[in-house]
Amino acid sequence: MELKIGKTKIGSSNKVFVIAELSCNHLNKYDLAVKTIKAMKEAGADAVKIQTYTPDTLTINHRNKYFKIKGGTLWDGKTLYQLYKEAYTPWEWQPKLKKYAESLGLICFSSPFDKTAVDFLEKLKVPAYKIASFEITDIPLIEYVASKKKPIIISTGVAKLDEIYGAINACKKMGNNKIALLKCTSSYPAPYEEMNLNTICDMVKKFKRVVGLSDHSLGSSAAIASVALGAKIIEKHFILNRKLGGPDAAFSMEPAEFKKMVDSIREAEKALGKVEYKLSAKTKKSRIFSRSLFAVSDIKKDELFTEENTRSIRPHYGLEPKYLPKVLGKKAGRNILKGTPISWKLIK
Repeated sequence: MELKIGKTKIGSSNKVFVIAELSCNHLNKYDLAVKTIKAMKEAGADAVKIQTYTPDTLTINHRNKYFKIKGGTLWDGKTLYQLYKEAYTPWEWQPKLKKYAESLGLICFSSPFDKTAVDFLEKLKVPAYKIASFEITDIPLIEYVASKKKPIIISTGVAKLDEIYGAINACKKMGNNKIALLKCTSSYPAPYEEMNLNTICDMVKKFKRVVGLSDHSLGSSAAIASVALGAKIIEKHFILNRKLGGPDAAFSMEPAEFKKMVDSIREAEKALGKVEYKLSAKTKKSRIFSRSLFAVSDIKKDELFTEENTRSIRPHYGLEPKYLPKVLGKKAGRNILKGTPISWKLIK
């Protein structure tokens, strides 16, 4: 299973694709957005993802009970419109941010939230699209995105199983089968006990697609664990300093944390390696410290090998321990000094 974004291959034996999410962590300051993208590159990200919406493309400016945020979130008390007005990335920035990210060697793409955003991003020639968790049930939007024939990464945070299939089928209906899925827990921050990372293994098996993790938990434990479970994409929110504040600051990673996570992911990749039962050169050398048959006391010619004078001990210079029953009771072909490895040529 493999997906290609630009020239970058994702999945199979390729390295994990690490996405740094800018989100609203620019705090409506263009220079801060630029500094953040530079820090993403230095921290080891492969891509930067932005979000393309305005408050009016996501919701309406209304203060009745339906539009007020509640339920124990970081944003309780605000209206949806207020939150999105604070959090959106100005569209006039996005061509410049994309150009800057690409000058650093980063892939830059976005999550569109309506058709006008898709049209805008098509003019920017983004190499891929991301469908956010809360848009996974917007089949007309997904079909429109899929019609552009670009790779699509879909977060599944709030989706039921049939809705994941629905999103995939919407893409396939438009002749687009370039789909990756992200396991996601749409809670901010996401508690570890609700993440159920073992679902990643099932998603790989069930959907037969590149699968990754959109991680809103604190720290890097979940991301690293998910790589061991088969995740080929990791997405994390990135901020220069949580003290800057902002709607997403609490569950965003600072540069040093992000770099440590990426380094750990790369180490995990090396450790996972491939299915292999052959011994490496270093392991073969280490076999010298395994057990073999030795004379543990002097043995005279024609004397019988017994459990008292012949044992399986370290190191590995004699016969394999499995041959001990065949050696016991046989006669020595010559005098054998204590500490001599037993070989067939010593046996009469």
